[in-house]
Amino acid sequence: MTNNPLKFHWSLSQAGDKLRSSGEYKELSGLLNYEDQLNLCLKAEENGIDSMLMAIGFTRPDPLLLTTALGLDTKHIKFTVAVRSGLITPAYFVQQINTASQLIGDRIYLNVVSGHTPSELKYYGDFKEKEERNARTKEFVQICNAFWKHDEPVNFNGTYYQVENGTIATPYNSEKGRPEIYIAGNSQNAVDLVSEHGDCLWRFPESPSDLAPKILGALTAGKQAGLITSIIARPTQEEAVKAAENLITNFVESNKKAHENYKKRFDSQGFKEIMEKAINSDTSWITPYLWNGAVPYMGAPSIALVGSYENIANALLEYKQIGITQFLFIGWPDIEEIEHFGKGVLPLVRKMEKVKELKQVAV
Repeated sequence: MTNNPLKFHWSLSQAGDKLRSSGEYKELSGLLNYEDQLNLCLKAEENGIDSMLMAIGFTRPDPLLLTTALGLDTKHIKFTVAVRSGLITPAYFVQQINTASQLIGDRIYLNVVSGHTPSELKYYGDFKEKEERNARTKEFVQICNAFWKHDEPVNFNGTYYQVENGTIATPYNSEKGRPEIYIAGNSQNAVDLVSEHGDCLWRFPESPSDLAPKILGALTAGKQAGLITSIIARPTQEEAVKAAENLITNFVESNKKAHENYKKRFDSQGFKEIMEKAINSDTSWITPYLWNGAVPYMGAPSIALVGSYENIANALLEYKQIGITQFLFIGWPDIEEIEHFGKGVLPLVRKMEKVKELKQVAV
């Protein structure tokens, strides 16, 4: 187990609307309440959260523009900006990110995704199949990193992108010279991409024993691995389970139908795996702390760590034992959940990390 402290992130995608994911995809609003967004960022700063995930898609505002606005109104919180290849050229994207870093400082990470909803990708003029999107994303990240290295003018002649004597005069505002790069995906392609060109692999959670061999490739390459998961933490286990049950009390069959066509809607391996397990399993508990009871109603990202402060802290340390060092949380609702985490779970995690570190030193 690494001695580095766990790092925690939070999704901004549902600020002000805790049941956003339970409706029909095409009916979701892209309007935002800026005060709700800002309040969640400020709450995250108060509760030990490193960054906010800035999701991408037609139902959301532009992640980089929103990041810049929120960055100017906050002090410390970082922003994990989602990007898809095919929407913008790598050179221009680097110029945008570098410019944003000059405005808000070294507070930007990247969440590189290839897209998981073909029908939505076509809104943006992207008609590539999954394998082509993956190959294009690899070229995209290669070119971005080449610009950030500043070794020489960038020349690249790939299948999807060509660059000749490329130079970006606005640098990224950090000693490292580039943002940290997170690669999201449950596939081997994601493992390969982060191993070659990224810093951390994002995956959906499974039991630690099932997950361990799937992140080994990234860890062996010297990269990190993290989990994207919802969280429901309360002072006692009974309260946490009750909160989870209450979350889906008011859902009806129409909510479930919004996600029934997932096989046609998504071509993401991770989304399909989570949905299939939730729909076909006889129990909604994968482990004593990992619950997928809301997944049929709210989609794959609602798979959740559920438990008392102590049990959640123990679960996080159990994942750390297999090499998971970062967590991206979603809350229901976020403001309430982020306080439960920051005041109840996080102090226990830091205490447990210190105890384990001292034991390792003693041995």
